Amino acid sequence: MNVIEIKNLTKTYGNARGIENVSFHVEEGEIFGFIGPNGAGKSTTLRTLLSIIYPTSGSATVFGKDSVQSASKIKKDIGYLPSEVFYYDRMRVKDLLNYSASFYKKDCRKRIQELAEIMDLDLSKRIDDLSYGNRKKVGIVQGLLHKPKLIILDEPTGGLDPLMQQKFFDLLKEENKKGTTILFSSHILSEVQKMCDRVAIIKEGKIIKVEKISTLKESNHKKIKVETKVPVDVGFFDADGVTNLEATNNTISFLFSGNINLIMRKLSEIELSNVWVDEPDLEEIFLHYYEKEE
Repeated sequence: MNVIEIKNLTKTYGNARGIENVSFHVEEGEIFGFIGPNGAGKSTTLRTLLSIIYPTSGSATVFGKDSVQSASKIKKDIGYLPSEVFYYDRMRVKDLLNYSASFYKKDCRKRIQELAEIMDLDLSKRIDDLSYGNRKKVGIVQGLLHKPKLIILDEPTGGLDPLMQQKFFDLLKEENKKGTTILFSSHILSEVQKMCDRVAIIKEGKIIKVEKISTLKESNHKKIKVETKVPVDVGFFDADGVTNLEATNNTISFLFSGNINLIMRKLSEIELSNVWVDEPDLEEIFLHYYEKEE
């Protein structure tokens, strides 16, 4: 079953770019990554999916229900953390979370306490006394306190120190083990690589690739670095399948996609001191797709 189905979703703002014909699905129980640089259209897609803003065209369903027509029914089973969180500054954290819990018509006090302990959040503090990172913790607890079936996260780790980020990731993995589906939007590729099963790559409001993380990493892309005995014109390496070409003195590195035997035959034509062949990390693959689109 697909928890989320997005088909040709488009949102325009006059002459300003929004999103255009965005399509992907998120399967039940999966952690799905949504990546792209700031301004690529990630937040617009999520806000349209949640009916915070309405689509110009296209459609989206959550739990098999139309995201606009059934918005109120859907949202009771969704936990959402926006990229920026804003609260009533004079409220205490505990009062704010209890107020949020009241919308779900269930007793969330024990759950709030559990999450606050995990995230090291002081429930007695006033919102206006909190740092940016602690406000983000409030948003995390608020998004998870009702034990949602679907968690949607938009740049969730901003303001969290590395130790707290790891606690947060561990918390998400525990929720996922219980069957919770997670849509994780980020421009930090290492987070997506660590957390997600599949990923959609968005550029300038359009999806350019939807793929399994394992497939992206295990594709026929190779990271090759060579050290030559004598200087070689960098143009020698400019061949089909070669991208991200860089040269420093006698050391040349590049990404290669294609039949590895072909590039090895080409390398055999020059005098080498050394050669390294590695799997590229997700960031290098990501940049490869962006450059290929251009």
